[in-house]
Amino acid sequence: MNLSPRTRRIATGLACTLLVAAVGFFVLTSARPSNRTLPPHHPDPARGEVLFSVGGCVSCHKASISDGVSGPPAGGVEFPTLVGSFWPGNLTPDVETGLGGWTAEQFVAAMIDGVSPDGRHYFPAFPYPSYRAMPVGDILDLWAHLETLTPVRSPARAPTVPALGLARRGVGLWKRLALEEPGFRRDPRRSDEWNRGAYLSNGPGHCGECHTPRNALMILDPDRAYEGGPHPRGEGLVPGLLNLEKRGRYSDAADLVLALQFGETFGYDRLSSGGMADVQMNLAKLPEDDLLAMAEYLLSLE
Repeated sequence: MNLSPRTRRIATGLACTLLVAAVGFFVLTSARPSNRTLPPHHPDPARGEVLFSVGGCVSCHKASISDGVSGPPAGGVEFPTLVGSFWPGNLTPDVETGLGGWTAEQFVAAMIDGVSPDGRHYFPAFPYPSYRAMPVGDILDLWAHLETLTPVRSPARAPTVPALGLARRGVGLWKRLALEEPGFRRDPRRSDEWNRGAYLSNGPGHCGECHTPRNALMILDPDRAYEGGPHPRGEGLVPGLLNLEKRGRYSDAADLVLALQFGETFGYDRLSSGGMADVQMNLAKLPEDDLLAMAEYLLSLE
């Protein structure tokens, strides 16, 4: 077919544009963890266990529904969302199917950058946007605790997300819009206890991942923090956490601590719905000082 010079120029221009767009998309969506040197640190597995409980890791990573929250975090239970289903991975130190073949650097990259050891973007169903608030030392303490667990063989299962490969690439663009700078920013106007509670709630506890609504790009909306919103599993609505004391939910911080320690066993209603039973059972394992800190922070939300 003979093309006119003008048509050839247009075709060449379109081809170049598509090539540049493809290269740009590839570069912008590449999964590259930050070039981070781990600081000198003596990991404390006991502190890591507290962070493990705050994060409710076993609730999502448990091996089966029947295990409740007492079994090993070997993964395998479906986590359905509006974009597809995910099967949280095996957190035990099994070499073939768990974290046994990982390095500490790779674990930090997963928690802060949302990048797997083989260079894939993790979907934010794994709440690394919140875990980015954790200092590297805390992440290493958590890693030290996970290394003490009994290895369990539990092969991974791929998520059922349409156009999986392209969707993972899309997460790379999403990260550029959604992720803030890592690290927790203290409020100097507040007490040390309040700041501890804010850190535990917004970092390892990732409370806002469920209790804060998202915008059209599925990014948490800071202007509506803790107002409540759609359940991530598509199971109705997650209640808001604002004005808990004024609304008569709890009389003071000590009252909220009792609720977090004992839940509906002590007559605190609505602490077993929508996944909160698992959350409460994990938080009940925390030192009372940490629960008081979280209670002070949560009761300050208006």
